[in-house]
Amino acid sequence: MSTGVQRTLWLDDRGRLLTRDQTRLPFEEAIVELGDAQACAHAIRTMQVRGAPLIGAVAAYGLAFALRDDASDAGLARARELLLATRPTAVNLRWALDRVAGRVRPLGPPARPGAALDEAAAICDADVACNRAIGEHGAALLRPLRRGDSPLQLLTHCNAGRIATVAWGTALAAVYLLAEAGVPVHVWVDETRPRNQGASLTAWELADRGIAHTVIADNAAGLLMRQGRVDAVIVGCDRVAANGDVANKVGTYQKALAAADNRLPFYVACPVSTIDAGTPDADAIEIEARDPRELTHVRGRGPHGDLVEVQLVPERSPAFNPAFDLTPARLVTALVTEHGAVPASAQGVALALSRASAGPATRGGGPGLSQGAR
Repeated sequence: MSTGVQRTLWLDDRGRLLTRDQTRLPFEEAIVELGDAQACAHAIRTMQVRGAPLIGAVAAYGLAFALRDDASDAGLARARELLLATRPTAVNLRWALDRVAGRVRPLGPPARPGAALDEAAAICDADVACNRAIGEHGAALLRPLRRGDSPLQLLTHCNAGRIATVAWGTALAAVYLLAEAGVPVHVWVDETRPRNQGASLTAWELADRGIAHTVIADNAAGLLMRQGRVDAVIVGCDRVAANGDVANKVGTYQKALAAADNRLPFYVACPVSTIDAGTPDADAIEIEARDPRELTHVRGRGPHGDLVEVQLVPERSPAFNPAFDLTPARLVTALVTEHGAVPASAQGVALALSRASAGPATRGGGPGLSQGAR
């Protein structure tokens, strides 16, 4: 299934997986070739690809590539463990690997590589349709929040756009669809320290689409909410626990607190594949701790146009760099899935899962929040 939109991930005529190297954006658009499981694992680990849905899709292809070399049960298990170890917090990674593994296990080794490639392609096609549906449900929730003739003022954290997925994005899909419908939109873009995914990636995406936006320091978001310059906050996520708690890029929790204090909607755009029914609550989610150098140093364009890295922190000062934080369900207005918006609660999560088991993603305005989300 194809929607005709530009994809972040594609196969060339030689069977190599191609995608943008996100560590080179926004100053250089470089394509990285992923021809085997090791290359896919490296791309995920080093954040050449990032965003929970895209990580899952790349991992699915990585497992398929591994089976071309060793399609035995042992080879399948080794490749799955290699890829699973790259990023522990985003549940889509495990979900995609389990989906491919489940497809090929009943088959004999000769049939496994082709079946795995077919399953990886199906995961990508489903992601495109899923994200479009999330965007439509999100747009239906956000459109009524516009005040008079002023642009709809949205705030987002990290990057939940098309380059974090196979196409469309999750949180930004709603922004794109509103803009396509002629709704004036302005997006406040958190810089998202320490890797600056907002300043580098979200800003690049919005500029590429001609959508009005302003990059802000992470700590400016609460002030803007207090001043009445934000109508709603919408973010993506990397995992949703069974009770509706959310793991997302570090700094999300602070935005949720500020939104609650200012009585603003705080929406989390999440494919059902990010729901981890086996994780009871936020306390059971493993938080990835990344290299402190990401915090102590910053990379950007130098005065002569070259990319340079500079040190920010004294040599003798240690640093701690958690990649994600945890937002309790009570601070989330709604989870916006491809099957509609549901409350961030155990009941809402169960409803989303039951809708997913009943059929494909629904399109249009969706069912709203009649099930009790605030």
